[in-house]
Amino acid sequence: MGLQHQTRDTEVLIVGAGPTGLALAVDLARNGVAALVVERSGSLFPGSRGKGLQPRTLEVLDDLGVYEEIRDAGAPYPVGMVWRDGVRAGEHRMFDDIAPDESAPYAGPWMVAQWRTQEILAARLAELGGEIAFGREAAGVEQDAEGVTVTFVAGAPVRARYAVAADGGRSTVRRALGIGMTGETVDPGPMLVADLRITGLDRDNWHIFPPAGDAGFLAICPLAGTEDFQAVAQFPEGARPDLSLDGIRAVVAARSHLAPDDVTEVRWASDFRPRAAMAARFRDGRVFLAGDSAHVHSPAGGQGLNTSVQDAYNLGWKLAAVLRGGARESLLDTYEEERLPVAAEMLGLSTRIHRGEARRGAATRQLALGYRDSALAVETRTGLAEEALRAGDRAPDGIRGGVRLFEEFRGVHWTLLAVGTGAGDGSELPDLSGLPGLGAVRTVRIPSYGAYGDGVFLIRPDGHVGWAGVCAEGLASYAAGIAR
Repeated sequence: MGLQHQTRDTEVLIVGAGPTGLALAVDLARNGVAALVVERSGSLFPGSRGKGLQPRTLEVLDDLGVYEEIRDAGAPYPVGMVWRDGVRAGEHRMFDDIAPDESAPYAGPWMVAQWRTQEILAARLAELGGEIAFGREAAGVEQDAEGVTVTFVAGAPVRARYAVAADGGRSTVRRALGIGMTGETVDPGPMLVADLRITGLDRDNWHIFPPAGDAGFLAICPLAGTEDFQAVAQFPEGARPDLSLDGIRAVVAARSHLAPDDVTEVRWASDFRPRAAMAARFRDGRVFLAGDSAHVHSPAGGQGLNTSVQDAYNLGWKLAAVLRGGARESLLDTYEEERLPVAAEMLGLSTRIHRGEARRGAATRQLALGYRDSALAVETRTGLAEEALRAGDRAPDGIRGGVRLFEEFRGVHWTLLAVGTGAGDGSELPDLSGLPGLGAVRTVRIPSYGAYGDGVFLIRPDGHVGWAGVCAEGLASYAAGIAR
C-alpha cells in the first residue's frame, strides 16, 4: 500500500479510501480491473462514525468476500436504556424487530465501527492485489475523450480511463468539476461524536440520557468488537463543542451520572452539523461521484454509509463490463439513472428519522430498494400481482432443490435463473455465456419458489433482476443490447 508519489497510469482512479472507495476497489479488483485508490490522509479513517451495516449492505459485503470478517468484528445493536437522575428509567427499542426469512437472511443492522469495516475492506483489497496510495490529496481534475488526469497537492498527476470521486461531502473532485450540491440543514445545532474509553457503564445497553434544562441529549453506545464507547451529544445552535479530553469529560459529567474521570481516554472525536444534501448529478464525462461526495445524510437511521457502499456495488460491475467485458459505454449512464433516485429516497428517510417523523423500520434495511424504472430493467410478463418480484428488484435468496441462490449469485458473473414451469427441460434457455457485454453467465434451475414465481430471470452481477419473463423469448435480444 505504498506508491506515495509514484507517477502512473491506471484504468480506474478512486479518490478516497473510505468505505465507498474501498468497496469499489474490491469489486473492480475481483473483476480484474486495475484500480488505484488515493487517500489524502496518511492512514485509514480512525473513527467509528458510520457504525451500522444494514441487511442489504451485509449481502453486498458477503458477495465481496468479507462477510465472515464483518460478522466476527461486530454484533447486533444493544437495547437502549434511558437514564433519568442516575436511575434506569426503562428500555428503548431503537429498531423495529424483523424476523429473518429465507429470502433475506440478514434481519437487522450489524454494528461494526467504521474504522474496522475499512480495515477489513483494505485487507481484502490487498489480498486481491489492489493498492492504496496515502498522503495523496487531490487538487484538480481534467478530462478528455480518452481519459482523466487528476493532479495532487504534492506528487505527480495520475492518468486513468475513469475516475471516481469518493472523497466525502467536501469533495475536491466534485468542486473541481463544478457540480453543485443542494440540500437543507436537518438540525441547526451542532453534534459531537467521539470514541471513548469509559468506566462505570455496562456494555449491555445503548445508554441514553435525555435533554435536561439547556443541555441537549447524550447517548453512549458500546462499540461492538472493541473496548470503546461511541458518545453522541447534541448542542444548541451557535455552540462550539470542545473536542478535548477535558471538554468531553465536562459534557459527559453534566448530562449523566458519570464523573469526569470515568472518561479515561478520547480515541477520536469530531463535530458536525446534521444536513441532507445531494449533488445535481452523479456523473461528469469520465468521472463519477459516489458516497458522501454525491449525497450527505444525517446519521440518524444509519443510511449514509450503506447507501454509499451500494453506490460502489452498482458502479463496480458496470465499469468492469465496459473495461473488460465488451459492454457498451452507455451502460455507465445507468449508474446515475439508478442511484440518484435511491439516494434521494434515503436522504428523505434519514431526515424524517432524525426529526422523529419515522421509525427505524423495514425501509432502513434497504432490501426493498430497486431499479424498476431503469433502462436495464426489462419486464416481459403481464398481469403480475402488486407484490410480485419484477425486473429491477433485488433478487431474493432461498434454497430450492438443494440450491442456495446467494451461493449461485456470488461472484462477478450474471446468473440465468429458471424457476418452476419456466425452467422447461433446459432446451428453452439460450446459451448466453461469453456474450460480449455479459461475460460469464451461470445457468441455474430450481423448482417453483414463491418469492420469484415461475419464470426465467437474468440476475445482474449486483444481485438485481435485469430481465424477467414467462419463458426465455426475448432474453437473447436483451443480452445483445448490452454489448458494443
